[in-house]
Amino acid sequence: MPKVLVSDKLSPTAVQIFKDNGVEVDYLPDLGKDKDKLLEVIGQYDGLAIRSATKVTEKILSAATNLKVIGRAGIGVDNVDIPAATAKGIIVMNTPFGNSITTAEHAISMMLSLARQIPEADASTRASKWEKNRFMGVEVTNKTLGIVGAGNIGSIVADRAQGLKMKVIAFDPFLSPERALDLGVEKVELEELFARADFITLHTPLTEQTRNIISADAFETMKKGVRIVNCARGGLIDEAALAEALKSGKVAGAALDVFLEEPAVDNPLFGLPNVICTPHLGASTTEAQENVALQVAEQISAYLMTGEITNALNFPSISAEEAPRLTPFVKLAEMLGSFAGQLTETSIKGIRVEYEGAVAALNTRPMTAAALTGVMKPLLADVNMVSAPAIAKERGIQVETVNREQQGAYESYIRLTVITERQERSVAGTIFGNGKPRVIQVKSINMEAELAPNMLYITNEDKPGFIGRLGTLLGQLGINIANFNLGRLDVGSDAIALVTIDGVLDEDQLKQITALEGVKQAKSLRF
Repeated sequence: MPKVLVSDKLSPTAVQIFKDNGVEVDYLPDLGKDKDKLLEVIGQYDGLAIRSATKVTEKILSAATNLKVIGRAGIGVDNVDIPAATAKGIIVMNTPFGNSITTAEHAISMMLSLARQIPEADASTRASKWEKNRFMGVEVTNKTLGIVGAGNIGSIVADRAQGLKMKVIAFDPFLSPERALDLGVEKVELEELFARADFITLHTPLTEQTRNIISADAFETMKKGVRIVNCARGGLIDEAALAEALKSGKVAGAALDVFLEEPAVDNPLFGLPNVICTPHLGASTTEAQENVALQVAEQISAYLMTGEITNALNFPSISAEEAPRLTPFVKLAEMLGSFAGQLTETSIKGIRVEYEGAVAALNTRPMTAAALTGVMKPLLADVNMVSAPAIAKERGIQVETVNREQQGAYESYIRLTVITERQERSVAGTIFGNGKPRVIQVKSINMEAELAPNMLYITNEDKPGFIGRLGTLLGQLGINIANFNLGRLDVGSDAIALVTIDGVLDEDQLKQITALEGVKQAKSLRF
């Protein structure tokens, strides 16, 4: 009988689900806060059910000699060292949809409280001041709400806001025009959203692309008197810039449920009169806590008793028999998707994945899921092979797969095409004899390159002297070249350089490379 440890507070019903499924369970809700005790006992268990209090570090995982699965009751898994878990073959699951309604309702509540200054008015009245003239609010009816991130939670917020008779505009790079029409929102670019919105609410994950998505420069483009709501992730807003915008009156008010540093005990925003703060309550309702608890119990039980995998963040749905043949192509598909995703700067309408040769006869569904994961991960950090197809469908992205027999020189190859409102961009790759993924074509330009952790991608004019100028500049910047791959359409036309480098380019270095004579586009790629 498998044995599960519940180390955070979970519903009694969830504990019963484990028992009903034939799983032995120890319910020790305070153990997660005691790192030493957790380290001492974790080796006894096959499964671990947690919320946010338990920190599953590499040290804890090293002692988890029998652990097979970790289930997080909720979305965020910042408290789990996923790479270390993956290295030990431990599956990490979450419950991504259990608290969507609750978080969306909290955002709407924060917006309405902000519009009518309810917390400040409450405090003033309780202090017997009766400052009726001080608290002049605004209506939300007929105001424009800008939603950054139109996924599951953002879509619910849009629906609720429309019920309040608000005009809803949305920015989401994965939101298709068709899906926007279904939601009843106007799809806009981020700059237009900032310029038009009376209220802005954030519902996007925190990634390198979304960090400080609302910055000092962004505030400059907004309406005077805009109101900001963030119930998504700390770090999406530059808090120092927000403080200045609040003091100057550019921003009329802000309502924050999340902060860059949590627990937030000493934040410069706390002292400002036009700010509402709550302690990360987005998922804190009885219904949401019950839902995610029941889901995680069902998921862990199913995996331990039958091998079924649901909402896994680090493991594809591949059987033991398929794994040896599929795994290299799954890796190739995800890397091709990541390549295309990092180059894509406009909204995605469709993704086409073509399988040719021997690979077309295999189970291509995990490969397609991996390709979608790669495309979306630069902007949606929480996406995985389980959630990627659902997210693509939710965003209205048309996914097409093509399987055909070998037609060219390669025994097997995969081509991924990202279709945007402006263009189509393709990248193709194959697996060589050593089992490593190789890029063999980018934007119809034939070339051969092994993908590495840090790469520099450049499109340039095919003119004499360019390679020398690029090499000289990289040397001056202290960037070591590990490999240099080139391709071109024709003499004197567009060319591509794909350079493997040691280390990560910073923003200033990339600007200098972009400014180099002959460069049309330069991107820092990470795999």
